[in-house]
Amino acid sequence: MPNFAYKGMSAQGKSAAGVIDADSEKAARVKLRKIGIFPTQVGVEGSKKGGGGFRLNADVNFGKYFQRISGKDLSVMTRQMSTLIAAHIPIVDTLSALVEQTENPKLKSVLGAVKERVIQGGRLSDALLAHPKVFSTIYIAMVSAGEAAGAMEIVLQRLAELTEKQAALKSKITGALMYPIIMGGVGLLLVSFLVVYVVPKVTKIFEDTKATLPLPTKMLIVVSDMMQNYWYIVLIVVGLIVFGVRKWVKTEKGRFFVDKNSLRLPIFGKLFKLVAVSRFARTLATMLASGVQLLKAMDIVKNVVENALLIQTIEATRTSVKEGESIAEPLRRSGHFPPLVTHMIAIGEKTGELETMLTRVADSYDSQVDNMVGTLTTLLEPIMILVMGGVVGFIVMSILLPILQLNDIGS
Repeated sequence: MPNFAYKGMSAQGKSAAGVIDADSEKAARVKLRKIGIFPTQVGVEGSKKGGGGFRLNADVNFGKYFQRISGKDLSVMTRQMSTLIAAHIPIVDTLSALVEQTENPKLKSVLGAVKERVIQGGRLSDALLAHPKVFSTIYIAMVSAGEAAGAMEIVLQRLAELTEKQAALKSKITGALMYPIIMGGVGLLLVSFLVVYVVPKVTKIFEDTKATLPLPTKMLIVVSDMMQNYWYIVLIVVGLIVFGVRKWVKTEKGRFFVDKNSLRLPIFGKLFKLVAVSRFARTLATMLASGVQLLKAMDIVKNVVENALLIQTIEATRTSVKEGESIAEPLRRSGHFPPLVTHMIAIGEKTGELETMLTRVADSYDSQVDNMVGTLTTLLEPIMILVMGGVVGFIVMSILLPILQLNDIGS
């Protein structure tokens, strides 16, 4: 359903402008009249009338197709909404204020559409449900629970905190991975330059001597020849391999294989598990504290771990809980959740403080993730230098060995 930008007058004679979703321009005008707005201009958002129809012009914002709503944008908006609702401001007025304050054009458009649905009599959670790419299942479930319990400001505050912590965790992981990616890219460009431009000029001298070349030099010449004359075949083969692997990973069997073995990787496997368990514990604690039922919360929270093996474990745990078992025992039996986690969950279930124990688990694991990311960042720099030095050293030695060999023959 497209969004229509409009301008008009309200029943009180004040100017009004915003965005409304409808099947057509005519339907948009009918909707606006129903809510007491008399439109003077209505058009598809990002377009402008002229010459009897919509036409492409300089006012069209191509940048909106590249805009995204970050976790930070969402958390700021959620915290602002919580503050306004806590001040007993009606939900429609709250949404109007958010539309005016929000700087992100895409989020502004979404909030405008949400506001229109609420004005038409819909619940806030139902209005958010129309934008699944912006508001996750967890977000909508917690808002729905807050509406049912009459504690929207508390739920929204918890949501803001949850979104902020998830965004901060993602930022730390991304920051730690950026350095090796950049170093790897620079190293690849350097090696490609040496292999394609430098090596052929040097190795041509050796070919002219018709001397027997060492194995490393022969290997280097073969690689250089392929990069020079058959680079397109290399690109095609690499492209097909990448495409095939990505296609296979998207299958259920492929994803399970990758996710299962990723947890076994040295160093990184532990990091992946720490991040997954932290997300599981914090999200489940937040949902339970917000009034979401345990079975529904577990059905939703499994998706935040982003690991097929752990998702399978959480699904099995949910089934056991449905049959009357505790949460801690099936998690412990699986062997995929650390003993500390299952122990603290068991204590929380016995004392009736499950949310508190889950929050403590998440805080503890977030701290471990911070320390591990810092250690990895420190270790990756010398490792990348050693790898790049090894590759360049191999190229240099492959060139020097024939020269030393020729000198020995000459003497």
